[in-house]
Amino acid sequence: MYKNILSLSAILYAVIHFLILSTDINACTGICLKAKDGGIAYGRTMEWGTFDLNSRVTIIPVGYKFQGNTPDGQNGKMYNSKYGIVALDMIGKQYIADGMNEKGLAIGLFYLPGFTTYPEYNKSKASNTISAQDVCGYILSQFKDVNEVKEGMQKVEVVGVVEGVLGIPIFGHWMVTDVTGKSIVIEYVNSELKIFDAPLHVITNAPNYDWHITNIQNFVNLSMYSVPAKQLSGMEFKPTGAGSGLLGLPGDNTPPSRFIRAITWTQTARTLENASDGVYETFRILDNFQLPLGPDAAEGHGGGENIDLMRSSTIWTTAWNLTDLTLNYHTQHNRRVRQLDLKKIDFSKMGNEIIYIQLDDVKEQDIKDITPAF
Repeated sequence: MYKNILSLSAILYAVIHFLILSTDINACTGICLKAKDGGIAYGRTMEWGTFDLNSRVTIIPVGYKFQGNTPDGQNGKMYNSKYGIVALDMIGKQYIADGMNEKGLAIGLFYLPGFTTYPEYNKSKASNTISAQDVCGYILSQFKDVNEVKEGMQKVEVVGVVEGVLGIPIFGHWMVTDVTGKSIVIEYVNSELKIFDAPLHVITNAPNYDWHITNIQNFVNLSMYSVPAKQLSGMEFKPTGAGSGLLGLPGDNTPPSRFIRAITWTQTARTLENASDGVYETFRILDNFQLPLGPDAAEGHGGGENIDLMRSSTIWTTAWNLTDLTLNYHTQHNRRVRQLDLKKIDFSKMGNEIIYIQLDDVKEQDIKDITPAF
């Protein structure tokens, strides 16, 4: 029975909870490109307009000991990392949002509100249970390719665990890509694990992945070739300029529209020589998905903690070279690309501690002055 009078704190909690549930807080877009020589590049944007995620570059050694979270606390599955990992984390915790291991397996977490239902937590299976927050770290630490991920995820329990900063579980789905260019999308629908092959190498947010694939049928008219001229009553009408073949391409920031745009840009990308070339093209394509702060920028209400310290709802953008094993990224503060080379790290000699590196030394754009001296 509802009480007639609620405390002020309860009211505030209810309002915040409603705002979180009723807005598309995270509007990320992920893609993968394959070069002529077989080189693979994977990249994504990270949108979060409510507050800064304060992500860090995270370097995890071989042998690092993890323990999964459950609704009862950190009493879930215990496992050691088989592979060294470089990743970007969130909110100062061991929550990997995006990463790659030393075998060239990459994964990204993408928000899926309203369509995710995790299996019910079974206390008797706690020793084989991890939370949605643990999935990226678990996959990168345990598996070397997509085939292993497909098999291995069938054997672990994944449950929803409330994240205190948000007040709700992290409702997500994941795109996983390996060095061969094979991609899959992992979801939990109606409390069941769903794994989709993802040969188009694109992911956004809600609805579920298979819905997005069906929706492509509504846009099969799109083309990179201009519409031909037409004769009407003896008069000729030509397109007013380039781009007429893409008339009807959705331009809003909703997940379905971003999915169609990402498919369009990746399917019409220029021919790539190698994975390094793919990194350039990945950044170029993802520049189309840089989202501003604002009340309806597909990333939340934009009025959260320390919003005045943010310049964009696209907090960072990554381009992982799976072939040459490099992380490349830029941020909302500095568009200069920074790189970390996994090949230069001996993950077996790091000890037992995670190394963290701030994304930005200084949160401002570094600008090269080319003014000549007279």
